[in-house]
Amino acid sequence: MTEEEFTDFYSHSVRRLTGQLYLVTGDLHEAQDVVQEAFVRAWGHRRSLDRDHAPEAWVRTVAGRLAISRWRRARTAARAWRRHGEPADVAGPDPDTVDLAAALRRLSERQRLCAALFYVCDLPLDRIADETGMAPGTVKAHLSRARAALAQHLDTPSEAEENIDALP
Repeated sequence: MTEEEFTDFYSHSVRRLTGQLYLVTGDLHEAQDVVQEAFVRAWGHRRSLDRDHAPEAWVRTVAGRLAISRWRRARTAARAWRRHGEPADVAGPDPDTVDLAAALRRLSERQRLCAALFYVCDLPLDRIADETGMAPGTVKAHLSRARAALAQHLDTPSEAEENIDALP
């Protein structure tokens, strides 16, 4: 089957196959997903698919098998969740954590990276410089700017006056 024939086959079959699989799955989005996945697989086999050998049946069979596999995976996952019992109640984040996350999103990508590597991963400046490909002085500058920006966004006393050279 040529690319043009496959395109025609797709355009004439996709709605019909989606409707058929919708009746099988009972879920339109699931039917669309498995039909699209079956067509992706058919594309890989388009040279061996022949109009005379019912390529629509091939796609329908593959889509049906995909739907069954998804049902089995979902059923297995549900059993696993039931075995482990109800999930524990988890408290939401405290307001300080939400504020910190919002302030971190305001930093530039490099400032956020340097701050995370220094404060969260506890890496020394020279290691951060090696991992990021920045000069050690650039890392220090990004850390200083990140602290100043965080202090401004979090309404805490600014630590920008600290001597960045004193960092280990």
